Amino acid sequence: MGMAATAPSTSRLLHHHQTTPVVSKHHHQQQLRQRLRYAPNPSPLALRGRLSPPAGALLPDRVTPFSYGADDESDDHPREECGLVGVVGHPDAASLCYLGLQKLQHRGEEGAGIVAAGGDGKLKSVTGLGLVADVFGDPSRLASLPGPAAIGHVRYSTAGAAASLRNVQPFLAGYRFGQVAVAHNGNLVNYQALRSKLEARGSIFNTTSDTEVILHLISTSLSRPLLARICDACERLAGAYSLLFLTADKLFAVRDPHGFRPLVLGRLANGAVAFASETCALDLIDATYEREVEPGEVVMVDRRDMSVSSACLVPRLPRRACVFEHIYFSLPNSVVFSHDVHERRTAFGRALAEESPAAGADVVIPVPDSGFYAALGFSRESGLEFQQGLIRWHYSGRSFIQPTQAIRDLAVKLKLAPVRGVIRGKSVVVVDDSLVRGTTSSKIVRLLRDAGAREVHMRIASPPVVGSCLYGIDTPSDGELISNRMDLEGVRREIGSDSLAFLSLDKLHGIYGDEAGDYCDACFSRKYPVLPTLPEPAAEFDDED
Repeated sequence: MGMAATAPSTSRLLHHHQTTPVVSKHHHQQQLRQRLRYAPNPSPLALRGRLSPPAGALLPDRVTPFSYGADDESDDHPREECGLVGVVGHPDAASLCYLGLQKLQHRGEEGAGIVAAGGDGKLKSVTGLGLVADVFGDPSRLASLPGPAAIGHVRYSTAGAAASLRNVQPFLAGYRFGQVAVAHNGNLVNYQALRSKLEARGSIFNTTSDTEVILHLISTSLSRPLLARICDACERLAGAYSLLFLTADKLFAVRDPHGFRPLVLGRLANGAVAFASETCALDLIDATYEREVEPGEVVMVDRRDMSVSSACLVPRLPRRACVFEHIYFSLPNSVVFSHDVHERRTAFGRALAEESPAAGADVVIPVPDSGFYAALGFSRESGLEFQQGLIRWHYSGRSFIQPTQAIRDLAVKLKLAPVRGVIRGKSVVVVDDSLVRGTTSSKIVRLLRDAGAREVHMRIASPPVVGSCLYGIDTPSDGELISNRMDLEGVRREIGSDSLAFLSLDKLHGIYGDEAGDYCDACFSRKYPVLPTLPEPAAEFDDED
């Protein structure tokens, strides 16, 4: 049954081919205490690197994988970290990347960049803070990136300072065999351990991003050619990574062996090859979607003859695609993990209505924009009328900059405006995709009551979020997750609704059927497929003169 609360009274094997024990929480807490002797007052970032239980184990309650970033209280959804686009074989490759990044803007709003390979064999880079349109608002910036191959990136921060220009990707570096650029979507759970080892051997880091580790591993590899160096580097990585590499004559697309983050391949009419985090970016540039880059695969495109080859990067591991891509992150017109996103969300809404109907309700409304298809599914299954009862305003800016809570609450009304004629005097079912901190939900309930709603019934088209993500999603710390702090009735009281229900984890699994085990649901179950690696204790060195 669904969860509901109601108010009282109401391998690396380089084969080329052409391609068209759950451990107790007590045990981990003991282990954590033992390791803390190396860091008497550890920060959350330090804690992330000092815990290494077996794969599939439960994470201790108080470990914070990474901070939530800027505290925009008007939207407490988790944030996707990055979006990737790559094009090779088109004379306007950088311009196509720019358009693709615009379509992936929802995956990262803090910074954007493009690196292009020119006809002279040199790589050129333009990066900046802000939205894609802001970074490339001056036409001369795109004009400075000529050439038939380019990769682009939009980001939020996970590992690395939130709004630092030095952390904006793609990263461009030179080493003894030339230049290489890299763009990364994901999060490396052994970043701290790898960085410590590299620094002990003399590496100097210019950023606080985990992506820079990958460049150091490539540069220090003794293998040849670059494909083998990439394989060497990725054999040492743990966690989530979808990667694009660009050199003077080749583009490489790489996906981690669990397949946490999406990465797809398409072709343009002129034969150019394109890669993107979501198919919506391919659609925009008129590229035809062909397939996913498979977990554990590296695809190499040689722009000199446009040959495409594939290799097994590392031995394939059990697939663990991020279920939140379907629940919230990806655009509904994308195909992600071989499923239409809008169909998944509609199915979540139908299942939610089966489990937790709202008897006597008059109307179903979505929380825009990501709750739309779940609400539509709820309406179809329940037979209740579907209406657009909240209008989202996309141009209001971020409410966290407002000086007082009262002003911030007014800013929320600017972002979400109730349609009083739909709501007044009605018993309203509000469907949202997820509930994380509860701040947005409580404000929505107040908005609807102020607009004249007789009753407000919250329905959440995913299970309660009780654990932070380790694999490239910016989620609050465990202590900020409302469902980790309170039981269902406590959450209902906190947000002020007349009833509250979540889609159960069993029902979510049922929607995926035999594929359920292929998805990572650690944010709901706290069963993490890959966990942080223990760094070696720091050796004692005298300071250099």
